[in-house]
Amino acid sequence: MRFCSRSSLALGPLIGAFVGAALVLTASRAASAAPCADLPAPVIYGLGGSATKPLLSKIAGGLTAAGTLSVVYQAPGACLGINGLLADTKITGTASFWDATGREQSCTLPDAGQTVDFANMGNTAVSCPGVGALPNDVGDFLGPVNAYTVIVPLASSQLVISREAAYFAFGFGQLGKAQPWIDDTQIFRRDASSAVQLVLSIATGVPAEKFKGVDTKTNQGTITAVAQSSKPEAAIGLVSGEVADANRASVRVLAYQHAGQRCGYLPDSSATAFDKKNVRDGTYHLWAPIHFFAKIDPNTKKAINTNVAKFVGLFTSEVAPPANLNVIEAEIKSGNVPKCAMNVWRESDLGPLSKYTAPEPCACYFDQVATGATTCATCSDTKACEGGKTCRRGFCEAR
Repeated sequence: MRFCSRSSLALGPLIGAFVGAALVLTASRAASAAPCADLPAPVIYGLGGSATKPLLSKIAGGLTAAGTLSVVYQAPGACLGINGLLADTKITGTASFWDATGREQSCTLPDAGQTVDFANMGNTAVSCPGVGALPNDVGDFLGPVNAYTVIVPLASSQLVISREAAYFAFGFGQLGKAQPWIDDTQIFRRDASSAVQLVLSIATGVPAEKFKGVDTKTNQGTITAVAQSSKPEAAIGLVSGEVADANRASVRVLAYQHAGQRCGYLPDSSATAFDKKNVRDGTYHLWAPIHFFAKIDPNTKKAINTNVAKFVGLFTSEVAPPANLNVIEAEIKSGNVPKCAMNVWRESDLGPLSKYTAPEPCACYFDQVATGATTCATCSDTKACEGGKTCRRGFCEAR
């Protein structure tokens, strides 16, 4: 779905010093959790953003159920992950893991701290403060695509926000006069280590560390703040797309109109769809692949930790998952887009688009899982497919 207006500013009724303590969680939580080291071996430890928790719950939960790997993860912020990995920071306090049902649980890290095995976030490393370039002993492994969204309360009348309106709202608050988002207490942001704020910073030109508004700390904190605002017309916030999808009963995603576009676009074809059509064809501007970072052998480009290699290999399709775990299905059901369902690609955060055709396209399968329907023919083997298509995951997909 697109929303067009005459004004590029969209201001009418349809408009619009950080690694330290953040890695340590409270002692009261730590006291009630069992040691992470007691989880079924092998155990790997991750650090990064909270946006991917819906995906990790399915992947890590499946690995727990299969008895192949325990994934422990602490989520203080995207850039804290890569900076922690690069600095060999030891994490302390409590962290999350996922049981065999995919339910998030807590465990206690060693008092002396635990070395991080991988980092995870929704932007490239170089977009983070303090990271000029990745050293040659750190690899960047890509997962599925995630949309980033601007949200408002359900009671808001706003439907679309332009790049210009977002610039004035998040960059200047009430001084920006970007009606109706002029109350600094109703502008809900993250911090400069958050992937969603970094992506919006790149899109709008507002420095990530200078966003106006109230720091909600987490994606879920933003959802709660926006949904419960006493001034719904003035409230606005930033969250990752999969979190917005999971909370459509509480908040609404605004269409986004980037510079040079005549209309604003939702991530999906409509406000009720889950097809990610406008992400997949590139008309919705705010998307990026999820990144996993790990120490690698510079010659082989493989993760040095073999268990981390098995974990990230699930997302790059280099490792076969256990029989109980369908990785692509898990990605889709988490609100992400596997690369095999994308029609465009970009090599940098919000960089220029290029046409993309996956080696093994999964567009039909994506539609079926995400929306419950597809126009593609079903099949049990390639003989049933016409027009040079091949049978893949039960559907006649493009070769």
